[in-house]
Amino acid sequence: MADLQVVGLGLSTIDVLSRLEVMPTWEKGTFLKEIGTDGGGPVGTALVAAARLGARVGYVGVCGNDASAELKLSYLTRDGVDTSRVMRRPHPESQVVLVFVHQSTGERVFGLTAMEEDPLKPEELDREYITSAAYLHLDGYHCEAALQAAHWMRQAGKKVVMDAAKAVGDVWKVIDELVEATDILICGSGFAQTLTGVADFWQAAEAVRRLGPQIVVQTEGEQGSNTATATEQFHTPAFKVDVVDTTGAGDVFHGAYLFGLVQGWDLARIARFASATAAFKCMHLGGRAGSPRYNEVQEFLHKQGNHL
Repeated sequence: MADLQVVGLGLSTIDVLSRLEVMPTWEKGTFLKEIGTDGGGPVGTALVAAARLGARVGYVGVCGNDASAELKLSYLTRDGVDTSRVMRRPHPESQVVLVFVHQSTGERVFGLTAMEEDPLKPEELDREYITSAAYLHLDGYHCEAALQAAHWMRQAGKKVVMDAAKAVGDVWKVIDELVEATDILICGSGFAQTLTGVADFWQAAEAVRRLGPQIVVQTEGEQGSNTATATEQFHTPAFKVDVVDTTGAGDVFHGAYLFGLVQGWDLARIARFASATAAFKCMHLGGRAGSPRYNEVQEFLHKQGNHL
């Protein structure tokens, strides 16, 4: 696939989704409101979101050798994501996730497989392919390969975008290294504070920027997002919608943000567009199923009284 705009290196999964009000127990079963399967994973979902909006994207990662692996790839290729640099592993697909979605709130909890430790290796990377894109998107998976790819992008004068999840416990050392190799950090709630030990987000963002990123964006769920650069600081409110499922909302935000970067929009416009795209997704079951096309985001914004 020639003329890529974004290459993503990281995790792509199969999500098996159940929407329900009460979780089953060993003593009592439950009724499911809705079930489905979808693609998932931070980088995989972000790439699909960007592709649906109109970006030209490629995925670098791993997959197994069975029917589930083929299904995982099909969830990418059906939306135009190039998978020519995916590396096969000689075992069944392990990146399968059970997602239980609360019927009333749209919040979710995951059941993870014991994913086989067979990460992508730096020597398996295609440097020319990766650096052909303007942006490299990472999520912290395949750490050694991700660091190598980030260094190549920096050497080529290209940009590295990183998805750092919200803070849960301490930040791993390898994530520290990836942050230092990142130009645009898009993180979840509390990440900047946990990384730096600074309680106030705006001060924490300034400390994060001293590590390497030029732009720090921290998403706060229904509270919106905050953006900090050397010259501007601003808050972007979230759009209020009837939430069905929040699975993948942050990943879709990242994909829409990447799309905005490719378009060369200013950061306030990108943040508003990404917020609208994520809100639209939340009205549907599945991390990717509800990810909208560009015209759907425009229509959503128009109904909300907003215009790009």
